[in-house]
Amino acid sequence: MTTTANPPPRQATPAPRAKARPGDRIFSWSTRTAGVLILVVLAGVAAFLIVEALPTFQADPAEIDGGEGFFSYVWPLVFGTLAAAVIALIIATPLALGIALFISHYAPRRMAQGLGYVVDLLAAIPSVVYGLWGIQWLAPRVQGAWAWLADNLGFIPIFTGPASATGRTMLTAGVVLAVMILPIITAISREVFLQTPTLHEEAALALGATRWEMIRMAVIPFGRPGIISGIMLGLGRALGETMAVAMVLSTGGFTWSMVTSGNNTIAAEIALDFPESSGLKTNTLIAAGLVLFAITLAVNMFARWVVSRRKEFSGAN
Repeated sequence: MTTTANPPPRQATPAPRAKARPGDRIFSWSTRTAGVLILVVLAGVAAFLIVEALPTFQADPAEIDGGEGFFSYVWPLVFGTLAAAVIALIIATPLALGIALFISHYAPRRMAQGLGYVVDLLAAIPSVVYGLWGIQWLAPRVQGAWAWLADNLGFIPIFTGPASATGRTMLTAGVVLAVMILPIITAISREVFLQTPTLHEEAALALGATRWEMIRMAVIPFGRPGIISGIMLGLGRALGETMAVAMVLSTGGFTWSMVTSGNNTIAAEIALDFPESSGLKTNTLIAAGLVLFAITLAVNMFARWVVSRRKEFSGAN
């Protein structure tokens, strides 16, 4: 009895690849060019800062402002930059999240639209206007609060007195920066909260959760990566803000206290001193800009890492 061998399985022929349309090719190349261009610009800025800052690192420390070298000159500016940004985040973050939740889940539709427009308009106000508001209106009115902090909490280094009589302190600059970054964090958080799947919210409410419990269990966990991104964008704005801080602060040397006159930020120092600088002083200011560039880059890399970890954690669950 003869058996016939099974015929080999037929291999499926690959479908012919669709020919790309000219518009698709143009769009693909334009987006790729834009992505490469931003890397080229970033590398060019970094190369310029490094080349121009080299004379500062090679110079005699006695020739740098202060006579003790570049790092002794720049670290008080780094402290002032980080202090102002942290103060702004501490004030702005809870306010921004509260406003975003009110607009997205509590306010009536008409009120939510109007309030959203008002918050977005804050981002359109020029920095110099915030600076004028800070020195003309805010500083005289918060001087008494800073004096109270110095009198009652002076045992804490950041509140050691005497408080500035003008109110132009690092705390005042932090309040101004908080108002400036408030619309950034609010807008991003609001859009993220609105993207929460309706089924998740309805499921939480169906299980007997209150509105706040639904927000805490469904909305905030879903929007956490977006919240972190908004906070980091606000931090970047606070780190690089120049004119408002330069107008508000009344510098008088380094101090740990946030209620006395003193301290400055890197951006404000560059803006105030660069027009009259020359020679090594110019290189020193550019080197300070290189430090600010490195700080901003590190903050954004850390933010990307945090957001990616949050997404991985959410996907694992």
